[in-house]
Amino acid sequence: MLKLKLITSIVILVSTFSFGQKADEIIGKYRLPNKLDVEIFKSNGKYSGKIIALRDFDEGQTTDINNPKKSKRNNPLIGMVIIKNLEFDADKKQWINGEMYGPEKGMFFNLKITEMREDEIEAVGSKYFFWKTLEWKKI
Repeated sequence: MLKLKLITSIVILVSTFSFGQKADEIIGKYRLPNKLDVEIFKSNGKYSGKIIALRDFDEGQTTDINNPKKSKRNNPLIGMVIIKNLEFDADKKQWINGEMYGPEKGMFFNLKITEMREDEIEAVGSKYFFWKTLEWKKI
């Protein structure tokens, strides 16, 4: 009986640990197609992302000049959290329910990460009835 409880405990522990590893695979640094480098991190059980570099972003833009709130237009882009609330869905093996801010247009989009590959991830942004799939390169 003790042996059965021990084996059951180990199986539960391993499956829980594996789930955590899969969800956390998204943590890292990525280069987006718009030439922003973003670091994705975990905070309060969800995933967020902040700008860590501006590789010739939008003709040299360094502040949030397109923000719909005038008071934020002088805020620097470096360090700005532009991805919030991504949650890992273990059944779909996707990160869902996220929100992303696009500083080049000053707009917010829905975000989900649909596929994780060795050197890139596939991100889907949507707004109303429009959506776009992009590949983010791991750096």
